[in-house]
Amino acid sequence: MQFLRLNKKDVLGLEDMSRSEMELIIREAQKMKQVIKQPIKKKADLRGKVVVNLFFEPSTRTRSSFELAGKYLGADVINVTASTSSVVKGETLLDTARTIAMLGTDLLVMRHAASGAPHFLAKHLDCSVINAGDGMHEHPTQGLLDLYTMLDKLGDLAGKKMVLLGDISHSRVARSNIYAMLKFGVEVTLCGPKTLLPVGAAQWGVKVTSNIEEALKDADIINVLRLQLERQKKGLFPSIREYHACWGLDERRLRLAHPNALVMHPGPMNRGVEIASSVADSMQSTIEEQVTNGVAVRMALLNLLIGGESND
Repeated sequence: MQFLRLNKKDVLGLEDMSRSEMELIIREAQKMKQVIKQPIKKKADLRGKVVVNLFFEPSTRTRSSFELAGKYLGADVINVTASTSSVVKGETLLDTARTIAMLGTDLLVMRHAASGAPHFLAKHLDCSVINAGDGMHEHPTQGLLDLYTMLDKLGDLAGKKMVLLGDISHSRVARSNIYAMLKFGVEVTLCGPKTLLPVGAAQWGVKVTSNIEEALKDADIINVLRLQLERQKKGLFPSIREYHACWGLDERRLRLAHPNALVMHPGPMNRGVEIASSVADSMQSTIEEQVTNGVAVRMALLNLLIGGESND
């Protein structure tokens, strides 16, 4: 029996992931979404495998979807948070991870506030490592589920215009989206206050502007990003009210985009800040579907790294 596998031990980012690898993951996710739709959401592909979620930052969607992804595929799943780990007793991150790995772990899912932390552990652990978000660097599984959602809704993405709107500087989601979109021929525009746009971003092959009306004109996809207040220094914008007035996505601004433009958000949303409730709940919104697609994509990654489904 031949199994589909990713030709790598870890998934740490999309910057070094090829388009063909992303397409393989999307095809596998399409199969997994059918499992999610079934009355009994169970497969035995990962029976006997152990998946550990090691999260040093709060998470609802990512951690829950990884937990469900493992359980739907028959794996034994353990959740470990920083507050319940020996890190609070002074143990190093590496020693904590090595302890978890030696328990028989096949795959470690990790979120950490330090950029590069999953990459560091992947070099020292024999088990597979998936980056569930590292500092302000990358969030590859979010980038993949966003890609899946766009392909599902729009088909070929070449020549489509996507706007990443909001706090670009502090967003790991933005970076993973940029890496994925450019490989699929999408025209990417970054828009937000000048203080929240990365220095040198224009050299990434994207357009950069602080003019929201200019950015949204004829856009096919609008991916709205949360203000990362926990990572920001103070004084980057005058007030929440002014931010919404100048860069919040409301119905009036949405009308500047393509009539059928997709409205996306990685969550959690701050309604009335970066996005109006009327837009978040509109027919153009894919926000709830992104959550379901996130489970499918994470199932696909688990299967392609430590399991595998027959080509038959």
